This record gives sequence, structure tokens and C-alpha cells, in this order.
Amino acid sequence: MPGYRKLGRPTAHRKAMLRNIVTDLFREGRITTTDCRAKEARREAEKLITLAKRGNDLHAKRQVLAYLYDEDVAKKLFDEIAPKYAERNGGYTRILKLGPRQGDCAEVVFLELV
Repeated sequence: MPGYRKLGRPTAHRKAMLRNIVTDLFREGRITTTDCRAKEARREAEKLITLAKRGNDLHAKRQVLAYLYDEDVAKKLFDEIAPKYAERNGGYTRILKLGPRQGDCAEVVFLELV
């Protein structure tokens, strides 16, 4: 039993989807997605914020840039988002349930930065 959700997708597709979700989360601050996707994306987002909290560490910047698709979003993560959480030890994101989706009854949620 793996320690992650497979989300019904091949590995490469799943990783690309999560990278897109996390990039959009940092760009917009709040996104709408399904519950399972949000829970997986939250794991990755919290790791990246923790890396960004290290500050002007070149290795941390390269690790974040290797994951995110947009360099402007990475700059925003280091300059705006991470300093807000300097005194906080984890728990940077929140999941708010919106109810079932009309088409397939999947649980839809807001994933947002606290």
C-alpha cells in the first residue's frame, strides 16, 4: 500500500497534474479542486513553503524551481508567501469543503493558503 493517492492516473500524468495544481495555488492563493487532489497537492505545497522559508539558500531555490512550472511563481513564493509563515511550523494550507460536484458527485473543495 503506497503512502500516496494514485488518483487514477499514470505516474507522469499524476506528477504533472500536482505540479500544475501547486503552481496555480501559489499564483492565485485559492483554487477549486476535488478532495483527493487537494489532499495530495497540500503535501507538496507545504514541502515547498518549508523549503522557501530557508531564505536565500541557493539549493532550496533550485529545488523549488525544479518543481514549479513558472519562475515568477517561485519568486513570489520566496518573496511574499514564505515570509508570511516565518513564525508558523506547518499548516500553511486549508481545505474547505464545498459539496458534491453535479456531474459525478465528487467532493469539491477550496484549497487555499492560510
